[in-house]
Amino acid sequence: MHYYRVGGHPLSITFAGDEDIDRMLPSFARFALTATPDEPLLLEVVVDDNWPWDDPSHEIGQFDSTGNNYGVYLRPDGGYQYEISDVTGVLCSRVTTNADFSRIVVSLVGQTETQRNFGLNNALMLGYAFAAADRQTLLMHASVIRHAGRGYLMTAPSGTGKSTHTRLWYDNIPDCDLMNDDNPVVRIFPDGRVVVYGSPWSGKTPCYRNVEAPVGAIVRIRQRPENSIRQLRPSEAFGMLLPQMSSMKWDARVYRGVCDSITNLVRLCRIYELGCLPDADAARLCHDTVAS
Repeated sequence: MHYYRVGGHPLSITFAGDEDIDRMLPSFARFALTATPDEPLLLEVVVDDNWPWDDPSHEIGQFDSTGNNYGVYLRPDGGYQYEISDVTGVLCSRVTTNADFSRIVVSLVGQTETQRNFGLNNALMLGYAFAAADRQTLLMHASVIRHAGRGYLMTAPSGTGKSTHTRLWYDNIPDCDLMNDDNPVVRIFPDGRVVVYGSPWSGKTPCYRNVEAPVGAIVRIRQRPENSIRQLRPSEAFGMLLPQMSSMKWDARVYRGVCDSITNLVRLCRIYELGCLPDADAARLCHDTVAS
């Protein structure tokens, strides 16, 4: 059994077979724990290619995520089954969960190492997101730049400029470093602190850093013919943030937890919309507004 801590939450991964975990999960290396955690685990993961797969009895739907497909099925016991396929349509893994996602079993069915790694990483990502959904913890689609000790989250649909904008901060604003480029963890604490963490999931950019910072601001990026920025009203901010979170609208526990967390984010964080060109002036305008 291997232990990790992601977003402050401990989890375990156990392989039923003889797998090289460092080869299977290189992005998790910096999140490994050297001792058994003394608090309850958020998530227990078992990787067992021989785990029996029940024929799904109730299909929730087939969902596309940046070209990858997730088949989602409800189990009679309230848990779920997932079939995860890559952009070529190859089935890479099957996942069986209990109702609260505290335990998941992953069967890797891809034939190549790339397919197996893809299937496992995506299973771990969805397991973590849905186990943590009612813990004031969000897996958010964003690129995070850290400046002067605070994390600034840039969010936008894939391919519309969030990574470009954080790169412009890095190139033009002193004292910046990239924390994560696609799937950071955002956690809200009872004392009102909001903290962003690097994670083992970072899209196409291999930025798997075990770092954290208080959230400075959240910025929605929109491509515009000129640079402008404004702070969003609470209702606008909620509507903007909801699609950027890993969630399941049909699951009451998960969806309620995500909505409650977003409500707290809107209450505790400054949230902006940046209309911009992909230029240094946009980064300076954003910095001078949100980091002041």
